[in-house]
Amino acid sequence: MEEKKTVAAASRKWEVVLFRLGIDTFAINVNKTKEILRWTGYRPVPTKTPAFIGITTVREATLPLIDLRIFLGIDSPVPLEQTKVMVVEFNDIKLGFLVDGVERIQQVNAEDLDASKMRGVSLKWVLYIIKRDERNILLLDYEAIIQETAPAVAEHMFDQNKLSGYQQEIGHVEDFHILVADDSPLLRQQTCDVLKQSGFTSIYPVKDGVEARKLLLDQGENFDLLISDIEMPLLDGLSLVETLRQDSKTQDMPVILFSSIMVKDLLDRAESLKIIHVLKPDVYKLVESVMKIYHDCKKNRRY
Repeated sequence: MEEKKTVAAASRKWEVVLFRLGIDTFAINVNKTKEILRWTGYRPVPTKTPAFIGITTVREATLPLIDLRIFLGIDSPVPLEQTKVMVVEFNDIKLGFLVDGVERIQQVNAEDLDASKMRGVSLKWVLYIIKRDERNILLLDYEAIIQETAPAVAEHMFDQNKLSGYQQEIGHVEDFHILVADDSPLLRQQTCDVLKQSGFTSIYPVKDGVEARKLLLDQGENFDLLISDIEMPLLDGLSLVETLRQDSKTQDMPVILFSSIMVKDLLDRAESLKIIHVLKPDVYKLVESVMKIYHDCKKNRRY
C-alpha cells in the first residue's frame, strides 16, 4: 500500500523549465524543451503574425522563431540580440521561443497548481498558475500558441475535404460514445470538432484526468473509448489509465493517448498499458485510430 502511495505521489510531480518575459515568470515542461541557445539571428519571412518574426538555422535544421513577448503583449527591456532561444518540440515540429532569460529547472507538484484564477482575455493562453516563492508562475497553453502563430501547422491540421471523406465512410455514428480528456480548452474543443466532422456525434469532453476518473469509476458512466492527453497535472493520462486498468468495469476499455510528448519511457509505459499513442497535431491519424477501434467494437459487438 505504501509503495502504491509513493508511485501515485511521484506521478503527480513533474519538472518544468522556468523562464522570464518582462517582469513575469513562466514555465514549460522539461520534456518539451530540447535546448537553450544564445541569440541565433534570424531571416524574416512573409507572415501575418507579428510574433512569428522569422526563421533561423540550428545545425542545418530550419526553425521558426516565435517571440513570446510580442505574442503575449509583454513589454521587455531586453533587446532582441540579448534574448535566449528555447528550442522546443511538439510532435515532430521543432521551433524556437524567444524569451528574456532562462532561470532553472524546478519540480512542480499538482497541489501547486491553481486554475481558478483563469479569468479574462489577458489570461487566454494560460492553463495554470503555479504558486511558488511568493510569486505566480504561469504555465501556458503552448500547443495553442503554436497553432495561432504558425499558420502552416493549422493548415496542415484541418483539411475539411479529408474529414468529410471519413464521414462518408462511416456515416453518422450516434451509438459509439467517446470521452475526451484534455486540459487545453482549445485543443479539447478542436479534438471534439474534428471527431464530429468525421461522423462521430456522441462525444463528451472533460478538462482533466480527475474529471474523467470520476465519470468512469465514481459515477459509473459508460463510454466505448477514452481519448486523453498525457500531460494533465492534476492527474496525467497514463496514471488515469493505470487506475482504469485496475477496475473490472474499465480494464478493457480502448484508450488513445493524443499527446505531443515523445519521451521513450512514457511511450514504453503506454505500450505496457495497451494504449494507442497518437502524436499531436496529427488529427487524421487520430480519426483513423478511432475508426479502427469503432469497426473492431462493431465487429465484436462490444456495445
